[in-house]
Amino acid sequence: MTTQPHGPQREQEPARESERERGRTVEGAGQGALLETDRLLLRPFTAADAPSVQRLAGDSDIARTTLNIPHPYPDGAAEAWIQAANEAERAGAQYMRAMVRKDSGELVGCVGLGVAQRHHRAELAYWVGRPWWNLGYASEAALRMVQFAFTDLGLHRVWAAAMPHNPASMRVMEKIGMRREGHLRHHAFKDGHFIDLVYYGIVKGDPLP
Repeated sequence: MTTQPHGPQREQEPARESERERGRTVEGAGQGALLETDRLLLRPFTAADAPSVQRLAGDSDIARTTLNIPHPYPDGAAEAWIQAANEAERAGAQYMRAMVRKDSGELVGCVGLGVAQRHHRAELAYWVGRPWWNLGYASEAALRMVQFAFTDLGLHRVWAAAMPHNPASMRVMEKIGMRREGHLRHHAFKDGHFIDLVYYGIVKGDPLP
């Protein structure tokens, strides 16, 4: 589970659009697909992204609000993670995307889906680097990935989880139409402690913003 460490600032409500207009699949569908939003290109990670991933994900606040990102972030971990993510996508098990600003080409974070094909569902996960907190990138990317899950991958349900001390991540989930479904006590183990997780979900046919 990866979650965005700081929530976005309040944004002006956009005009209502059709699902096709809100987000476009730029190239392909499913494996290797490039997606876009108003401000971001969501593309597969490449080996060249490793230094940026290590620098951004190595921030202690990223580790504090995620389950699986280590701190300190070891050398070589980003390269190994990118390789594993691309292999998982080839198997149809995972779709991790770099959040890249269209105007500058800078990598600002990560958004992804972990797919359980048997159950027609996916876990949504995301994080955004500290320099780009409070700009709405997590909400923008997360909504596009939910659309991708339902429209391109044919999934029925998307869920996500956040730690209780990360209300900003929960605001992202609520902003994209997810509903709070439960609070599980001592559901995960991190840094020598049991922690609670708050779960959100959305099913195909639920209204999207």
